Amino acid sequence: MHWTLHDTTLVIWTVVAIAVVVVLITQYKIHPFLSLILGSAVVGLGAGLGAAKSISSFESGFGTTLGGVGILVALGTILGKLLADSGGADQVVDTIVGRSGKARLPWAMALIAMIIGIPLFFEVGVVLIIPVIFLVARRAQTSIVRIGIPALAGLSVMHGLVPPHPGPLIAINALHADLGQTLAFGLIVAIPTVIVAGPLYGMWIARFVTPEPPARLVAEFERASTRTATEAAADGSPADAAQKPNTPERAEIEPRPITRPGFVLTLVTVLLPVVLMLGRAIADIATDDKDNPARKIFDSIGDPFVALLLAVLLAMFTFGYLRGFSRAQVSDMIAASLLPIAGIVFIIGAGGGFKQILVAIGIGDAIGKAAAASGISALLLGWLIAVGIRLATGSATVATVTAAGLMAPLMAQLPGTNTALLALAIGSGSLFLSHVNDAGFWLVKEYFGMTVGETFKTWSAMETIISVVSIALIMLLSVFV
Repeated sequence: MHWTLHDTTLVIWTVVAIAVVVVLITQYKIHPFLSLILGSAVVGLGAGLGAAKSISSFESGFGTTLGGVGILVALGTILGKLLADSGGADQVVDTIVGRSGKARLPWAMALIAMIIGIPLFFEVGVVLIIPVIFLVARRAQTSIVRIGIPALAGLSVMHGLVPPHPGPLIAINALHADLGQTLAFGLIVAIPTVIVAGPLYGMWIARFVTPEPPARLVAEFERASTRTATEAAADGSPADAAQKPNTPERAEIEPRPITRPGFVLTLVTVLLPVVLMLGRAIADIATDDKDNPARKIFDSIGDPFVALLLAVLLAMFTFGYLRGFSRAQVSDMIAASLLPIAGIVFIIGAGGGFKQILVAIGIGDAIGKAAAASGISALLLGWLIAVGIRLATGSATVATVTAAGLMAPLMAQLPGTNTALLALAIGSGSLFLSHVNDAGFWLVKEYFGMTVGETFKTWSAMETIISVVSIALIMLLSVFV
């Protein structure tokens, strides 16, 4: 098939639409949800799809995407909220750090971040682990960079490469990739990536960047983490606030568990969906017979919706009722967990609508011709598209949504491409070089008390290392699968 003037027109309007989305987000500070809707209108009308077809395509893509991803995002968020409020995350931290010497602390922090990062959004994970970073660095009398970079690397890699996080799920849904396979490959890529970008880079860069965290924040975190005997005697409570039974008055202000869940019980609960989804992948590999009873069972319980639902139901007991929370308090925690993700869910849905319009105009055929002529790998192409949009918008979610939308219609042109690896390649690109247009950049800068230059040397460099190392490992994996 030869390149035509129509192909050129489609590419031009697609580039214009992406530029509109980028400009609206970065220059005019329009919410990505509205920006994606307007970008969809631009490409649909400009490419000649027509108003009626553009609207129906967007609505179809919006609904299909939320049907596949929205429920999983909600369930994962509920699991993360229960983990945090029950003290389960604190239990993981205390257990691992308590068994690590000073020399092994960077490795321990990376492991902690990977474990508690499985069900948590990146931003939630950062807020949860920042106090731990401060306290561990202070008590070990070591650099906050040496402790913090490994932890941030663990959170970031899990967010970008390992389901059930929204990023990988968006790409999996758009590309119709196998979730179990993506999860297995994601873990294979994630572990060495965290090692390189986390403990190894963190310990090296800590020799050159030695910021002093804001004293006010350090003092605040110290107060929040401990209760002195004097404070306990003043209100008649135990020194450990986590051991204080919930009274109705106290529960209305800040529900607290009577006891924290044990380390093993916490791991079993958090890792349950991962184990179930991996079990499904193994069962599918072990037998090709779809009517095999064992495979049917694993396919059912390993479905991401069922796996996460089972984990949430288990967490309601292990992180909720068994910790002394009432049914009403558990219900309130679940309700509270859903409110902050509304914006993310609608961005994901709008991205699905944008993707469907790109499919409808036939951009996949045009990109397929260009990719075939250039000889570039589909994995590298997906990564480069995600990198470009990440650099322009600062949003990993927008980068994943847009890159997956562009690559989805291309799959018909490249039947030999492993969609699980392509989903990971897009996730990898979405993490590239966080800089001044990314809220995460400023969050880390202010928490760690760094200058802009120091933040580039630590946080931005770490994100870039994650992206480069992970795409190299993904390309290596593609040789064997």
